[in-house]
Amino acid sequence: KASREKQSHDMRPGDRIVYYLTKEVRFGGVVEVTGEAYEDTTDIGLHSDGKPGEDYPYRIATKPVVIAQPEHYIDVREITDLLDKTRKFGPKKLGMCFRGNLHRISDADLKVIKGLLEEQGG
Repeated sequence: KASREKQSHDMRPGDRIVYYLTKEVRFGGVVEVTGEAYEDTTDIGLHSDGKPGEDYPYRIATKPVVIAQPEHYIDVREITDLLDKTRKFGPKKLGMCFRGNLHRISDADLKVIKGLLEEQGG
């Protein structure tokens, strides 16, 4: 998003990104950052339902670590007790944990999410 310039430029090669699907409340995959952030205004087909006309000029090269098929995405509501980030919120307030922005998670949470995706055949 245009409002995420600083967060994009804070990412470094080797960092991991977990894909959280907001409307589905599920994790879909993990990728590894392979390069520095750069700006590119070419349309990549992303559109925000909440903010029509919002652009996504900040890009970063990544490579897949584990990408699940849709039927194997991890329902976050089913694993709230396993993650440091969600444990205190519980299943009814998960939107506050991940929605809308980039969020840092612990290495332990990354390990759990990655492991569950791998178990599902990602």
